[in-house]
This record gives sequence, C-alpha cells and structure tokens, in this order.
Amino acid sequence: MEDKKMLNYIKEVIQNMPTGWLSITTHRLDIYDENLAKTQFLDQFEDLFQTNNSESTALNNLPTAYDYIRLGHPLSCVLEWAIAKQNKVKAENVISFSSTTVPVLSILRKNLLENRSTQIVYTGNLPTAFDAEVIRNVYGYSFDLKKVERTDEVSDFKGTTVFISEHSEFDALELQENIDFYITLHPGLGSILLVNGTENESYISEIQHVRRRETIAMTPDNSLIAIKSLIENAPVVLHKSNQAEDKASVLASIKKITGSNTKALVASSGLSIQYAIMMGLVDDAIQNHPGKAIKFIVPPNCYGGTNDQARRVAACLENVDIVDLPVDGDNDMVQSIDQVLNKIASENAVPYIIAEIPTNPRVEVPNLEALKAALSKERKTTSGEIAIDPVFILDQTFCPNVLFLGEGEILSNVQTISFASGSKFPSGGLCTAGYCVGNTKTVGLMEKIEKHLSLCDNEATNLQYEILAKQMPSMNQRIQDAYKNTREFVNYIHEVLPGAKINFVSEELASEEFTPSVFSLDLPTKGNTDEERENYKRDLNLKLIHRMITEIPNESKFCVSYGQLKGSYWTIPATSTQGTTKEGDKDYIVRVALSGNMDLELHKKVFLDFVKSI
Repeated sequence: MEDKKMLNYIKEVIQNMPTGWLSITTHRLDIYDENLAKTQFLDQFEDLFQTNNSESTALNNLPTAYDYIRLGHPLSCVLEWAIAKQNKVKAENVISFSSTTVPVLSILRKNLLENRSTQIVYTGNLPTAFDAEVIRNVYGYSFDLKKVERTDEVSDFKGTTVFISEHSEFDALELQENIDFYITLHPGLGSILLVNGTENESYISEIQHVRRRETIAMTPDNSLIAIKSLIENAPVVLHKSNQAEDKASVLASIKKITGSNTKALVASSGLSIQYAIMMGLVDDAIQNHPGKAIKFIVPPNCYGGTNDQARRVAACLENVDIVDLPVDGDNDMVQSIDQVLNKIASENAVPYIIAEIPTNPRVEVPNLEALKAALSKERKTTSGEIAIDPVFILDQTFCPNVLFLGEGEILSNVQTISFASGSKFPSGGLCTAGYCVGNTKTVGLMEKIEKHLSLCDNEATNLQYEILAKQMPSMNQRIQDAYKNTREFVNYIHEVLPGAKINFVSEELASEEFTPSVFSLDLPTKGNTDEERENYKRDLNLKLIHRMITEIPNESKFCVSYGQLKGSYWTIPATSTQGTTKEGDKDYIVRVALSGNMDLELHKKVFLDFVKSI
C-alpha cells in the first residue's frame, strides 16, 4: 500500500516537474547549502510527499540539490528516494551513477585506504568495461572475484562484500546481512549503488565524493527514464538516438576547433575526462618508466575539482605525488614550470603538468614562446642522463577556440593534451560532457587515456553527444559574441569604478584569439587593518552579487557557470570553484561571466546603482 502511494505520488511529480529539472546544468548558489546537498532537497520533498503536494509551484520552490548536475540533481534524488522507499532503507543509502564501473571503484578506493579486504560477487557478467588486471595494477586496488547464480550462494567474508547484477527493471532487492553493497547495472542508463546496513554508512560520503570528482550521477534524462520504468513496473525503454552520427559530428567539430588531427575523446564531464587523462598517464608511466616516481604538477589555487582530484589520485598510489605550481598574481607560470621541471629532472621522476590558460580566476596568459621553451628544454638528471620529457595537460575551458596543438602551432612539438569542460562553451550549458585531444606527440598517450575512459565507463551519453553535435558548430561565434559584451562591460566598470582592480585579458592578447568572457573583480575596500579591509571587501562582493541577481533575476544568476547561451553568472571562487582549495590559496574576489545574449545596458545601469551606493 505504501509503495503504491509512493509510486502514484512520483507519477504526479513527473507530470508537474519544473522544466529546469531536465535542462539546467548549474543552479543558483544563493539557494544552495553545500553541507546539506541532497538531504535538504529530499527532506522538503518528503514533506511534500507526506501532504501529497505535487503542485508545480511547490516543486519549483524546493532548494537546490547540488550546484552542478554532474554531482546529482532533482531527478537523480527522486529516483534514489523512490528506490530507497522500495527497499526500506534511508535515501542517502542509495546513490545513482552514469557509470557502471565507478561504483565498484569507489568502494575499492575506501578499502584501499583502510586496508580492508573486498570480495566482488556477481551474477551473469561483470560490466564489460571492468578490467580486473588494470584495476589491480594501475589503480592499486585489491579484491577477490566470485561468480554465483543466486544471492543465497554468497558466502560470508571477513571484509566487504559487493554484489553486482544486471537488471532490465527497477525491482525491490532481497537484502541479505552478509552483502554490504548492492550494485545494479542498468544498460544504457548507468547503475544504482545501495549501501546495506548501518555499519556501512561510513562509506556514503566517500562514495559521494568519488561521484563528485571522478564521474557523474545518472543524467537527468536517464534518471527520468528510470523513474518511468519504476512507476510502470516495466522494462526500461531507451530513447532512440543517432549516436554514431552524432559522435562523428562532434569529433569533426573538435578537430576543426582545435586544429588537431589526432582522435579526440568525449567524456561524461570535464572531470571525467581529466580522470581518464590522469590514470592513462599513470598507466603509461608504469609501463614505460617502471619504478620511477610520478609527479603531477598542479596550481594550488586552480579549480577545486582539478586540485582535489589530483590529490585524490596521489593519495591512492605510493609512487604518485603532487607538486605545487604557483601561477597567479606575483608568480609567473613559465618561471614556476622551469624551476619545478629542473627539480623533478634532478630526481629522475616523470613530470605531468596540469594548468589552465587563461588561469582561473585571475584570467592570466603566460608568455607562450617562453612557455614552449621551458617545456621543450632538455634537462639532465643528477647522474647526467637526459631527463624524462614533461607532458603538458592544458585546461582550455576558458578559451577552447585558441589553437595550441595543430601543425605549426605554439605547442605542436611539445607533448600536450588539451581538454575542456563541455558544460561551458561546447554545449552552451546544456550538458556536462567534456572532451580532450592531443597533438601528434601524444598518440600513444591518447590510446592509454581512451583505455581508462572506457574502463571507468565515462564516455559521453547518447544525449550528450546529440547536444554537442547541435551546439559545437556555433561555439566560436558564441565565444566572439560573449567576449564583445565582456570587453564592453569591463571598460564600463573601469570608467565608473576606477578604484576596482579587474583581471581580464589585454586587447593585445584578444587579438591573438584569447577572448574569454569571464573576468575577476577586486572591489575597492576601506578599513584600518588588513582584517577590516578584507571583511569589508567580502561583504561588498556579496552586496554586488545580491543586487545583480535580484534586479536582473531573469538573466543574472549567483552561479559558477561560464559559456552559457544567455544571461550572466556571478560567483566568488573561494566559496564555489575553489571549495576544496587550501584556505591560504583561495581568492575572495568576484568572478563574472557574460554571454553573447543578455541586456548589457541593464547590467550597466544596475552596476552604476551599486557604485553610487558604496
């Protein structure tokens, strides 16, 4: 009876849900509490369920579940809630994934760090991407594999037992005490992980963090398909797609945009492709430089996801370390790279550099000829041998239109892999997929990266390919239009608030195709001490953002986005994109991103009103 009530309620919710539940990739930070992600949404959703309120207005007023949909979103939360109800467990014990293999890796990761044994028991077949040998040898995870016909054949085990099975429907499971985690595979959609027993609830936050950094939640579109299957108690019905055609179109667009003739790879998110890059490079180093230390060189104040993911990889592997690369403010990226590579050469280690150009949030571009020279320089180990050449992993999200890799371009003869977050300009904010491409020096490395993208089952979904196929042909024009608005707005701020410090590209850099549509704003401050001045500025940041989003609510969002099709986006990196960055490296400034489709004159008017108020 309770299940029927729940299913009837969800049916009404699906009929009345806000359109944004399917289409939005980023949400407003002013109605989002990161500490209460998912729980706050579901607590209030549960209240609506208890009062049988499925009205559109009530659903629309629910708090943001997650700031980015790759981490989770209303539809994935509703799916997880329904499966939890069905299995009589708490909603937080159910976690959906777009990937079929990463749920297993998330458990293995925690058990590696806690030195706990794992047995993976399965019926039928393991996920096709699951490569036990690579998972053991490259990821460092240990486990036993056992195939059974039924769950009652699962033997007791001193450690963790994971049970994997494939399902065409979303049936209730028959939970057993001797099984700690159930992973149900749903071809075409992803997978569901159920945490069984209170003694295993300490895994939940760790599993969520893996989903946050190394993969994505089941997508909104696929979550809706799953919910409909659950409601109707019927097999999953997938949407028809032209995946082969869409993928060919996307790869052709990437080739044209980047100027690279090598094969591009497209993943479910920017961090999914970055994880494949990192693990592919680790794999290559193990094979080609056995026994040598691997150094990932990362700016300490770069995007929090990049920073956090790199450190998470290093935490699992004894031969992998993180080396800080100061790039912003008083630090010069080229000098820092030269110094760090000299040190790593002396240690005879394998150097992998991850850096953004332009940098985030200071929007700085290094001297590219000097960068090329620093990366190309032959270095020697202390014993006089030629040191291992670096691989430059270039995050091009801010300026995906700049040519670095093609024949004759600035980094064509340096081992370089470029990647970009697809939730920004490539899709215009319509999906989270990201891509990477290398130059001719990295063909072998790209094969390794593709292997790990496949192992993690993190390739872009059919719908993501479809969205990118539609959006990427217009990307460079949208970049131009957005830059034009941004330049005009930056010039206006200089005019009406000359005391503000603005970090943006120069006209000279813009003439070289560096045309981002994001800038950082250091507002003028006052006070007698450093602390007073800092606090005043932080308050002023929030006042500005509050004014913009309340006076231009249809266009202006307190959000960490960039490259969207319309409107403007305002955030403070220290409290959003740098969430996991060390406190001393955070930037308490305003980061602003503009699109090519917005009311620029209204933005100027509201900004002028703000200036007059301070």
